Amino acid sequence: MTERNIAIEAADRSAVEDQGVEIVERKGIGHPDSICDGIAEAVSRALSQLYLDRVGKVLHYNTDETQLVAGESAPTYGGGEIVEPIYVLIVGRATREYDGKRLPVDATAIAAAREYLNENIPELEVGTDIVVDTRIGEGSGDLQDVFGEDDVEVPMSNDTSYGVGHAPLTETEEIVLTVERRLNGPYAADNPELGPDVKVMGKREGDEIDITVAAAMVDAYIEDLDEYDDAVERVRGYVTDVARELTDRDVSVEVNTADDYDAGSIYLTVTGTSAEMGDDGSVGRGNRANGLITPNRPMSMEATSGKNPVNHIGKIYNLLSTDIAESVVADVDGIRDLQIRLLSQIGRPIDQPHVADAKVVTEAGVDLADIEPEVRARIDERLANVTDVTRRVIEGELSTF
Repeated sequence: MTERNIAIEAADRSAVEDQGVEIVERKGIGHPDSICDGIAEAVSRALSQLYLDRVGKVLHYNTDETQLVAGESAPTYGGGEIVEPIYVLIVGRATREYDGKRLPVDATAIAAAREYLNENIPELEVGTDIVVDTRIGEGSGDLQDVFGEDDVEVPMSNDTSYGVGHAPLTETEEIVLTVERRLNGPYAADNPELGPDVKVMGKREGDEIDITVAAAMVDAYIEDLDEYDDAVERVRGYVTDVARELTDRDVSVEVNTADDYDAGSIYLTVTGTSAEMGDDGSVGRGNRANGLITPNRPMSMEATSGKNPVNHIGKIYNLLSTDIAESVVADVDGIRDLQIRLLSQIGRPIDQPHVADAKVVTEAGVDLADIEPEVRARIDERLANVTDVTRRVIEGELSTF
């Protein structure tokens, strides 16, 4: 049986839920940074599937450097136009030839990007409003070697790096995550004037939670300022209701606080994203692997989206640490706040981290020593099944942003 280096200790801090001030952010799927994350991950899954279909295994690649150069637009009530298109460049490395056969890497990448944009930014016409390009080179020889041989059951780490995860979510974290997902889900389905570029910022001071929403409105569905104001108020009311489902604390909600009605300056767009009007984007500048930006907690600076899901620690350990934290909290009673850090060492099997570090805040009256064996066993079990993360990522079960 593999002896894994698992360290468990009491956290030297209060649970985040009990701290005086908490800040949480989520960039919605239409934000320029999230567009880059989404495209990079869609391309990643498509390349994995290409390799599985053609070769029978995932070959070496990374597409985690996707960049977006903002366009220029002229929004107006009833429908404006794109003046200069958005430009997206998919950058990375990939295996283009295997066993003497050329593989359609660029065509696969562009097709995946087009499909992602059509599905998630429906007002954005691919080819006219946005141009997608690729610059995908060959992979580094030494990293291809680290990628592993055919008979290796558990891949070797591609890097000496780390991932961070936590659970459970605080009320503020849950509100911020749920608000964006519902706005870009059932709410947008019934209210097409709301674009997918929705950014949600949560601030909690004591028991008062303030939610600030930046919501891009689509001009084709809004005839005048009164309709715009109504649309903003509908979003505010909806977000307030969602937040109050998730907390008994006092909640206040503000939407599009930069608007100046007297000056005619409002958040009106042609396509529903600020990428059309000067806001650039890049993979890894937005949400972390759990979908949130959480300055009250340790975070990894790794860009999770676009990295290969076989042995790239920047992807696997960030997703796995979150999965471990959620699993431990779900299965072990008495935990108020759990932080997991996984550190890899290049060339070491990914199921054997250099250290798996757990920092625990227990519930009142619970001794960490009493639950430590259960915590250790659950961490060990999830590490032993690390390759399941690869499958879940390729099949689209795990979100990376």
